[in-house]
Amino acid sequence: MVALRDGVYAAAVTPRRQSLQDINLGVLWGLIDFLNDRGINGIVLMGATGEFVHYSNSERMRMMGLAPRRSRTPVILNVSHSNLDGAVELAQAAAASGAAAVLLTPPHFYVYDAESVRAWYLRFVEESDIDIPVLMYNLPQFCSGIPLGVAAELLAQNVVQGIKDSSGNWEYMQGLLRLREEHDFRLIAGNDRLFAAARPPGLTGLISGCACAVPELLLALDRALGSANAEAAAILERHLNEFIDWIERFPVPVGIREAAILRGQKLGPSAAPLSVAQQSAMLEFREWFPAWLKVMLADCGRA
Repeated sequence: MVALRDGVYAAAVTPRRQSLQDINLGVLWGLIDFLNDRGINGIVLMGATGEFVHYSNSERMRMMGLAPRRSRTPVILNVSHSNLDGAVELAQAAAASGAAAVLLTPPHFYVYDAESVRAWYLRFVEESDIDIPVLMYNLPQFCSGIPLGVAAELLAQNVVQGIKDSSGNWEYMQGLLRLREEHDFRLIAGNDRLFAAARPPGLTGLISGCACAVPELLLALDRALGSANAEAAAILERHLNEFIDWIERFPVPVGIREAAILRGQKLGPSAAPLSVAQQSAMLEFREWFPAWLKVMLADCGRA
C-alpha cells in the first residue's frame, strides 16, 4: 500500500468496453500511467467522475484487485453503494487491494435525513472493520448531503479520518476549516472552482475530475497558489474556468472523458447518448480544445 499524501488527486474516468457493462482494464492501466507520468499526487477510482453507479460490485472488485498495484501514486477507491452490505463488501476488497483510503457517500438515490446519514457511517465503520482511512464523500448534487453537524461529530470523534467536500458551498467548507483548527483530519476539496478561487489554508488536497484530462493545469495551479504567485495563479484559474465552462455543457463526466480522448486515451463510449444540441456542442469543443491545450500547457510550464 502507498500511503496517502497531500496534493492534487485526479478523479479518473472509467474506460468502458463497447456494447458491454465492463471496465476496460487495459485502457485504465494506460490512463493510470498517463496520470502518474505527469506528476499527479494520487488517483481516485470509481468516484462520480468514474461513474461507479454503472458497474456491478464484482466488476468494481475486479478492478480494485489490480489498480493500486499498477499505480506509482496512492489510489483512493470509492466504495459508495445504495446499501450497506454492498458498501462493506467493496470496502473490504479495497482494503485488501492496497488502496490508500476509501471514499463513501451516503447511500445514493433515496433521500436520507441527518440521523440516517450518521447511522450509515457508524454502521459502515463497525461492519467493514478496515485498517485504512475512511473519507466521507459529500456529494449533494447526486445523493443525500452530509449535514455539517454530522460531519463535524464523526470527524471530531475520529469515526472517519477525513472528508472530500464536492458541494462547492463555501459556508460548508468554512465550517470544516474551523473544525480542523481543533481536530486533525484530512480536508479535501472536491470542487475545482472553489479550490482555484480560495485554496484556503487548512486544505490537505484536491480531488479533481478536471485533473483526469488536464493534470498539468491543476498541478501548476496548486503550485502557483501555494507559492503565492498571484499572476500565474490568475492566468491558470482563467484557463481552468474556460475548461469548466465547456465541460459543464455536457452531462457529468462526458466533457472530461472527451478531453482525455483528445489526449490519446481510448476510453470507449459514454454511458448515454447525447442530444442533438449536445452533439453539435461537442463538435465545437473538439475544435476548441487543441489550441486551448497548447496555450494552457505553455502557461503551466512558466508557472
